[in-house]
Amino acid sequence: MLQVAGRRCVTVALAVAALISGQAAAQQPGGLDELQAPLDPSAPLKPLPDIGLDWPDMREDSQTPIAETPDMTIADPATERSYDVTLEGLDQIVAAGLTAQFSELSTLEAGRKSIANAAQIDRRAREDSNLLAELLRSYGYYDAVVEPDITAAEGDGRVLVTLRAEPGELYRFTEVRFPGLEAAGDDAAALRDTFGVKAEDPVAAASVIAGEGALRLELGKRGYAFAEMGAPDIVVDHATRTATLALPVEPNGIREFGRIVIEGPPLFSARHIQRIARFRPGERFETPLVEDLRRALVATGLVGSAEIRPVARTDSKVVDIAVKLTRAPVHTIAGELGYGTGEGIRVEASWQHRNLIKPEGAVTVRGILGTQEQLFGVTLRQNNFRQRDQVFNAQIAATHVDQSAYSARTFRVGANIERQTNIIWQKKWTWSLGTELIASDEKDVDIDTATERHRTFLIGALPASLSYDGSNDLLDPTRGYRLALRLSPELSLQNGAFGYGRLQFDGSVYQPVSSNVVIAARARLGTIVGASRDRIAPSRRFYAGGGGSIRGFGYQDVGPRDPIFDDPIGGRSLAEFSIEARIRVGVFGIVPFVDAGNIYTSPLPHLDKLRFGTGIGLRYHSSFGPIRIDIGTPIKRRPGEPRIAVYVSLGQAF
Repeated sequence: MLQVAGRRCVTVALAVAALISGQAAAQQPGGLDELQAPLDPSAPLKPLPDIGLDWPDMREDSQTPIAETPDMTIADPATERSYDVTLEGLDQIVAAGLTAQFSELSTLEAGRKSIANAAQIDRRAREDSNLLAELLRSYGYYDAVVEPDITAAEGDGRVLVTLRAEPGELYRFTEVRFPGLEAAGDDAAALRDTFGVKAEDPVAAASVIAGEGALRLELGKRGYAFAEMGAPDIVVDHATRTATLALPVEPNGIREFGRIVIEGPPLFSARHIQRIARFRPGERFETPLVEDLRRALVATGLVGSAEIRPVARTDSKVVDIAVKLTRAPVHTIAGELGYGTGEGIRVEASWQHRNLIKPEGAVTVRGILGTQEQLFGVTLRQNNFRQRDQVFNAQIAATHVDQSAYSARTFRVGANIERQTNIIWQKKWTWSLGTELIASDEKDVDIDTATERHRTFLIGALPASLSYDGSNDLLDPTRGYRLALRLSPELSLQNGAFGYGRLQFDGSVYQPVSSNVVIAARARLGTIVGASRDRIAPSRRFYAGGGGSIRGFGYQDVGPRDPIFDDPIGGRSLAEFSIEARIRVGVFGIVPFVDAGNIYTSPLPHLDKLRFGTGIGLRYHSSFGPIRIDIGTPIKRRPGEPRIAVYVSLGQAF
């Protein structure tokens, strides 16, 4: 049985149940006419029939004393006490959501943390008895009777409130009809099945409401853009404990998409919106594709709100799509603060205009000021470039990096086209293809002469990547796997021209072992072929160590070192492996981990010379992703290596 979650949906279910229970067959003339009006879940309930009393306000906590009743056995009724609530008689009911709905709406539960006198407790118990009876009726138990019992517990002075339910026999539908649905032709049978409720099913209000929503959605999926659904006509026969259901449906014909029509001040052209849409003129209308377009427009960051509606053409099955957009602020100022052992403190700030180059051309001015890195750059990112989810990137940047492995002053110009993934539409396959021109003045150690040296490199590269994401979440995966391949053919000018190729493979897997424990593992392998290590610019070699690599070590500290200053010199091949247990407790997580890896001067890694690091991490699972703090230490630490390394960042380690 479908559960109805949330206070508003529960209220709708109770309203439907009240309407159903009030319609005994041939006993309530005129009642069926009232059902033709749409249900308003926020409207007050009508007075009880023939009695003239208003429905009780289930949130009212009246102090007015009421007459003593035989089911309330408390000495000294004026004394305020704490109380416990117990429900009895529901064991045989297959309705897992009923008790949760009761707890959400219960007056007793709302006041449970505070003390109350006998009159207050009695009033709440009677209100909750009515509530529980209505909930039982919404699940099809229309003969349900609930009696409250209030007794004083022994010893601690607390009060025990027991609501004893006698659900009675479950009512079932004998007939479910859809007048007018036959106009859908071949689709009629599938649409009936989508509704879900059929003969012999319980007369449950939640199921009827869910069926209406599913049927409306399926009508939209099958092209019935202007389908109309009436109010459900439900007739209950208390003598036979059965009911019939009639839901009028007018399909009004299958439609097809027409053109995009802009309403109001134009934010994007109709052509650009059509590029974002997943439908084309002439294709069959589908409501989910219209909703997808709305979400995609909002996801651009340039749209505050999007109103999209189908507009029928006269004497035609074509439906134009009217789009009305309101602007969102186009400027963003952002900042980031980070720290890592071996990387030092890093402060980043940026200013962005998200529509400086129309359409969707975001220009970002970015700067980094850190103990070991400084940068100033300008980037252009044009989303939905020529087709949806395709991005054009261009950048120009000047950087200074001062690491123990090398020091480099670099000027870089680059551009690429990529298929992107994001939190809203996580893609299975993504790719990128680009070009880079790099001029870099770099300082490192000449091992042969045992001296520092400066060399200037001019490098042209054609970086490309291909990735597959089979995980279930972009920022915090708990199952599935990911694969990525990166290739960069490069031509370098430094005492002559020479070429080489960089190749890197990444893979990770995520396997849940319980509801709150996930085992995550990753591997990274890399190689550079075509040139010796010494000829390759130090900034283009492989390095290992740090928060995104082998934790427990400083940034780039793993691998071969020069014999003069004992600084890392990088290498031509790379191997890294990690495994961790992600244990989640509420919004926090504990992550013990073990990392391994090394850097090698040969073109292929030697897996018998791995270095190991281990430690533990803390995660705070915020609404925008996990915040990570990892503390690691090297295994078999060598002189000069840190005892403890600390890493702070956003997102999981991999």
